[in-house]
Amino acid sequence: MDARDQELRTELDATLQARRELGTEYESALIESFLGKVEQRLDATIDRQVRRQLAESRMVVARGGRPAARGEGVGSGAEGFGERFGFAIITLILAVPLSAIAAHQAELEGLIVTWLGIVGVNAVHAFRGIGFGRNRARDRADGDSDWEK
Repeated sequence: MDARDQELRTELDATLQARRELGTEYESALIESFLGKVEQRLDATIDRQVRRQLAESRMVVARGGRPAARGEGVGSGAEGFGERFGFAIITLILAVPLSAIAAHQAELEGLIVTWLGIVGVNAVHAFRGIGFGRNRARDRADGDSDWEK
């Protein structure tokens, strides 16, 4: 467990302790505050990954190669699995407070809708770039446009 995970765990513990002390009146504000911190962490991680991939792409171009199209190269293979696995873990972590909010606000129906959304987001993320979208990305990388076909 790295330091950032420990910081989030500490923030979650502090949020839960504050909820116990303040009561349920402040529950939604506390959850929103914690989710905001999680969102900031996710944004920073995504920003770091985008910068790394952009630097790698620039390096390939500087060496005279063709930059990888979406779904090729950097994000494929073992790294693609790691990305999907990490995304699934993050959505499951976020599912806990989302489930609590949904169950509290809309009971069983809200809980079902929340989990359908979580499963849907994971399915779309896992299968993105397969089929029609991948062919279009490859065609654009070759310089062809949709209008010329």
